Amino acid sequence: MNKYTASIVSALIATIVLSVLMLLKNMMGLMPDVDIIAMLSMQMGNNPLLGWMAHFMIGALGYGLSFALIFSQLKMGNMVIRGVLLGIVGWVIMMVMVMPMMGAGFFGLQMPSGIMVPIMTLMLHIIFGAVLGLSYSKFMHIK
Repeated sequence: MNKYTASIVSALIATIVLSVLMLLKNMMGLMPDVDIIAMLSMQMGNNPLLGWMAHFMIGALGYGLSFALIFSQLKMGNMVIRGVLLGIVGWVIMMVMVMPMMGAGFFGLQMPSGIMVPIMTLMLHIIFGAVLGLSYSKFMHIK
């Protein structure tokens, strides 16, 4: 498997894991204001299917290609560490660009959940990155 395919498939796996965690969070009623799919859907004509499609495209293609082109090439740490680094970079972009564009303010601090927004989303991005890096290392047979 080439690095691009491995990276996109790994990012898809990580997106599935992240999606399950997001659904569980919603089912438990935790931070209901932090519903990324609903936020994406609102930006796309209030269509949940489009929100989910955007979520998976950003996760699998955006993060997958970013990992293949940049983060897998870094000369620091193992692939899990590199994946976590990508997750943190993605989180920063989400906090300073995406959240304000969606009306949630920098780091989502204008949302009712306040300071828990950046904390919870950082944890999810770290898990995402770790799963991406671990999957990639398995596909590429890297120890």
